[in-house]
Amino acid sequence: MLFRCKNCNGNVVYSPEKGRMLCLFCDSIDSEEGVPVNSTITCPACSGEFQVSEVTSATKCGYCGNYMIFDERVSGQYTPHLIMPFKLSKERVKTIMRKEFGKKKFAPDNFLSDAKLSTMEGMYVPFWMYDFKTNYDFQGKGTKVRSWMVGNVKHVETSYYNVFRNIDISFDKIPADASILMDDSIMDLMEPYDYKALETFQEKYMSGFLAEKYNMPAEQLEPRVRQKVTNDSETILNSNLSGYASMTPVVKNLTMQRGETEYALMPVWIYTYQYGGRNYIYHINGQTGKVIGVAPVSKKKVWAYSGTVFAALSIIGVLVNAILEVL
Repeated sequence: MLFRCKNCNGNVVYSPEKGRMLCLFCDSIDSEEGVPVNSTITCPACSGEFQVSEVTSATKCGYCGNYMIFDERVSGQYTPHLIMPFKLSKERVKTIMRKEFGKKKFAPDNFLSDAKLSTMEGMYVPFWMYDFKTNYDFQGKGTKVRSWMVGNVKHVETSYYNVFRNIDISFDKIPADASILMDDSIMDLMEPYDYKALETFQEKYMSGFLAEKYNMPAEQLEPRVRQKVTNDSETILNSNLSGYASMTPVVKNLTMQRGETEYALMPVWIYTYQYGGRNYIYHINGQTGKVIGVAPVSKKKVWAYSGTVFAALSIIGVLVNAILEVL
């Protein structure tokens, strides 16, 4: 689907700032009408032909810059249940990047330039979201230690307890990215999102952004999610066992029941900066602005700074010697 403006025939995209559809040419609001796009990869706006990955569900024409959505890749079994619309615009993310890295004195001069940051693209990353109900049955031997002084003598009293816990925990919408191309550890660091902002999927929210359809089934990712649930359950259990000097488990039995699984698209801004033969890739949460990435270092700036420091120290050394000679 390519969204055209009813007023000027321009490309209509979703505006995170306005929370509505915006024509990029005449600034009309909610003036969109859909033009079907199929997988022939011929742009319906300019007839340019180009290649896309088989998992691409939304892209940008490399010739005319129009954004389009491949209908068959967001329908049928690939229809998302939920979507988290972008909240942060590209301009807002530029500001966030400059605030995050602006004080890095050794970063290359053009790292945060408008020209470079404008190459940033917003992308909807496919996620599976899982509901789980768990029960943690725990029995253990705990101790509490009390000490006091009588005169110069220290007394210590150790009390022993049989500890029982039976905790029911509900997990809603545990996320796992369903993209082979995305680094799982980076996508995990994108969390947390505010899941209250999730909406029932509407194709129009994808206009103006790139996107992938899921390329890993929910069953393939379930072991990873179960490990997350196990870790979080363990944390919750431990928080309920505080106050003891020691705890020796006797019974630890965690049971899980998987509930509903939903397919969702989550917003991520991606900025790729090439420097010194290396790609520096930055991922920014499209809802919260959380940034994942490290600043590149300009060797020229490091050497220039070192030279300045060395020169300053040399001058100080000369002055000290001159003063000593006078004394």
